Amino acid sequence: MSLTVKDLEDLQAHYPDYRLELVDGKIIVMSPSGYESDEVAFQVGANLWNWVKPRQLGRITGSSAGFSLANTRAPDVSFIRAERLPRSPRGYATIPPDLMVEVKSPTDRVEELRDKIDEFLTQGTVVGLLVNPEDHTVEIRRPEQASITLGDGDVLTVPDLLPGWELPISELWPPVFE
Repeated sequence: MSLTVKDLEDLQAHYPDYRLELVDGKIIVMSPSGYESDEVAFQVGANLWNWVKPRQLGRITGSSAGFSLANTRAPDVSFIRAERLPRSPRGYATIPPDLMVEVKSPTDRVEELRDKIDEFLTQGTVVGLLVNPEDHTVEIRRPEQASITLGDGDVLTVPDLLPGWELPISELWPPVFE
């Protein structure tokens, strides 16, 4: 039996503490990401927010905002340009984000995250980022282009979507307080 977005919404209403995605007619329960990966996702989102909001470039959302496209999924962080989404929808967005970010948690498999990013790219997302706290890398994925991997010492930019925005990769990782 193939489940629908309505089924997903009903389940989400009954189990609000769980993150759910609808993939190929099946509901997937997303496990909590873990402290480190959530802190990294928040760092990416906060950095984007601090650049985007004062310039009114668009909208930044976290992992609770869903996108109802071929499947109903939720990136860890997403950005949609203002001209594409002048008002926030009350439910799931029905257009793909321009930029989406997945942060690897301890239970994630890199290949599954790449597949999720690539699914968004085939539906209109311009840039997908795979952030891996385990090896301090950020993989930049674009439709029909070879991926680029950045590490500590590199600076992330996305000039076609966020002109002038820069994020040193080394600033993504949680500090160590000693």
